[in-house]
Amino acid sequence: MQLAPRRGVYIDIAREIGDGGPLGAQSPLSAHEVACYEELDLVYRSLCTMLYNYVPMSGHPGGSISSGRFVAGILFDVLDYDFSDPDRADADLISYAAGHKAMGLYAMWALRNEIVRIAAPYRLPEDERLQLRLEDLLGFRRNPVARTPLFTQLRAKALDGHPTPATPFVKLATGASGVGVASSLGLALGASDFYGEGAPRVHIVEGEGGLTPGRVSEALAAAGTASLSNALLHVDWNQASIDSNRVCREDRKPGDYVQWNPAELAYLHDWNVILVEQGMSFQQILAAQRRALALETGQPTAIVYRTVKGWRYGIEGKASHGAGHKLCSTEFHEALQPLVESRQATLPTCCDPNHKRCEGEGGATVMELCFWDALQVIRDELAARRPMVDYFADRLEQARTRLTRHARAPRAQAPHVDAVYAMARTEGSSIPADLALKPGASTTLRQELGRAIARLNRESGGAFLIASADLLGSTSVNVGAEGFPQGYWNAAGNPGGRLLSVGGICEDAMAGLLAGLSSYGHHIGLASSYAAFLAPLAHIAARLHGIGSQARLAISPQPFRPLILACAHAGLKTGEDGPTHADPQPLQLLQENFPPGVCITLTPWDPQELWPLLCAALVKRPAVIALFVTRPNEPVLDREQLGLAPPPAAAQGLYRLRAVRGRADGTVVLQGSEVAYAFVQRALPLLLADGVDLDVYYVASAELFDALPAREQERIYSPQRACAAMGITGFTLPTMLRWVTGERGRAATLHPFQKGHFLGSGQAQMVLEEAGLDGRSQYRAILRFVEQPVRS
Repeated sequence: MQLAPRRGVYIDIAREIGDGGPLGAQSPLSAHEVACYEELDLVYRSLCTMLYNYVPMSGHPGGSISSGRFVAGILFDVLDYDFSDPDRADADLISYAAGHKAMGLYAMWALRNEIVRIAAPYRLPEDERLQLRLEDLLGFRRNPVARTPLFTQLRAKALDGHPTPATPFVKLATGASGVGVASSLGLALGASDFYGEGAPRVHIVEGEGGLTPGRVSEALAAAGTASLSNALLHVDWNQASIDSNRVCREDRKPGDYVQWNPAELAYLHDWNVILVEQGMSFQQILAAQRRALALETGQPTAIVYRTVKGWRYGIEGKASHGAGHKLCSTEFHEALQPLVESRQATLPTCCDPNHKRCEGEGGATVMELCFWDALQVIRDELAARRPMVDYFADRLEQARTRLTRHARAPRAQAPHVDAVYAMARTEGSSIPADLALKPGASTTLRQELGRAIARLNRESGGAFLIASADLLGSTSVNVGAEGFPQGYWNAAGNPGGRLLSVGGICEDAMAGLLAGLSSYGHHIGLASSYAAFLAPLAHIAARLHGIGSQARLAISPQPFRPLILACAHAGLKTGEDGPTHADPQPLQLLQENFPPGVCITLTPWDPQELWPLLCAALVKRPAVIALFVTRPNEPVLDREQLGLAPPPAAAQGLYRLRAVRGRADGTVVLQGSEVAYAFVQRALPLLLADGVDLDVYYVASAELFDALPAREQERIYSPQRACAAMGITGFTLPTMLRWVTGERGRAATLHPFQKGHFLGSGQAQMVLEEAGLDGRSQYRAILRFVEQPVRS
């Protein structure tokens, strides 16, 4: 069976340049240029060897070494960027989806910086935070609280074990379970939508092992479907992962993990594929990379390099993945011999054979000094190889010239995301007339979310790009794209569309892709699915987006760039779908589970609360906004007539929904739309008929409440009140415990699992009754609570 025709093309680069050597008719490099690249790679491999040894014995030398040669080609030949300005908006990007290759990233970044320091120091960024110096390698896998002498004296950066935006030229936190490919493609999506034709390219570095997660196939499908032609995936196909030396099928023999090779996988998803059989050959590498830039199919491109993990390191294959030579061993020195033998340079030998000086008190200082002395060997080697240094400094200058020549500018209809935040600030405290709801009307929380997004999208010219796991209409987020071209976004065929196709039922890739889109800076990605699926499946991508946003502060104290998770069909009112879908647990996965300011969860009960809550969260600019909205229609209540606080009160996070008229018989805290409606419509009238008067609070956002000043929090809801309250939640008990701190109140608190089992299927009211959360059950439980004597 053959594949149907693809839009992408398949190229074997060896056939285009003859034998791949310097005599090949179309070889891209001269003998001098090849020699320069070979010298650079020798220094690079040696530096990787040192990093693993002096950390000590930490990192991933194998993949860092096997990818170094094609990364050098990207940085010095095909990437159009300005080394002096890592944040230049119109520049091409390189993104290490393969986060375990961080050792290689740091080594290459430091060598590039050193090349500029020697040959063109005027091109160094003035702000030291925007450089990654040789000195900064002392911070590889070090904690910021490290206090060794040189780390402090030389102001070394604490370089994370997997890359984060605390490092210049790094836009994402990557490395976790395939998220890097999806989020890197999100960068390409953001660039393509903002700039249009001729958009900045995004070069993505990954290995074949990193392609095995399901979310990667989902993301490749999305990019191929959308004709994301500015995305270039560079695959280090070395066939070695942590546990296997035969990851993929090859030579007609099955793989240990998958039965495709990277070229087949990419071509299946309608990508251009360029195969580089000799993945350690600079002639083939540069020919393939230049060929990729010349392709005009309109499809993304994967360049697949057949490499050797741990090439010339002394340990190859899976053994070099996260391990290497023993500390200062003979094998370690042998790996460095090719670098130092030509000039008879000597490496530090202050470690005794048993390494006792490197252990115990003061050992870290001794090791650091050894490391620094070794780095001086690298610095001296570069200084002694001036023709090579000058060549690469000139290549960086050419990259800057090419970038300027592009004269990239936003497309005519480019979105302006700042308008979203401006509208949230100026109009969020009251409900606009076009979003106002009349009492007696009927609508859904999800519909009002869609209408709120639509209003912001129109104001910003389309800053929201929206995706759903085959549930656009079902979750109503498609409403957010009204007023824009219909259909799915496509770089060539429908660049104005605001709806994204992400491979169908693909929450994993969707979250990663939209996190990368938001990270690019000109959009807000909105992902939607059942809360039961989106909250857990998007959690990794959301967490990495939070980590990356926080790490970015080390370089530039800019506000975070939000990713929105529309956790739809939330809670028990999705009962017809049964316990697999009507899940009370998702809020617990996200609420208060991030550092302050990183994630804000929103749990409105009344559709009228959507606009003020969403605007309040956008004003705070967290990295993640997780909205929990229900599926069924709800009546629009006349809150004023019912004596309830107006909808904008929800923006403070926790608010008094109803104040007592006389002496308070007790305090009840509600959380979740289903229980709030049941309370207001059924339990409250019964209680009032019995003469029971309550203070009633509603939790609309724990994190918005936490953002209030401490005095304001105490004024709204004091610790004494929390100690005397009982709770009713449509989510899990732990989400209620901070609001109900007394033993008596906790014992009385109602929640979906209070009867000790998952709930069954059926209409919403029946599931609420089974849970003991319907209005009458609430009424009885509150009566028991207020009538129960308080122990002194």
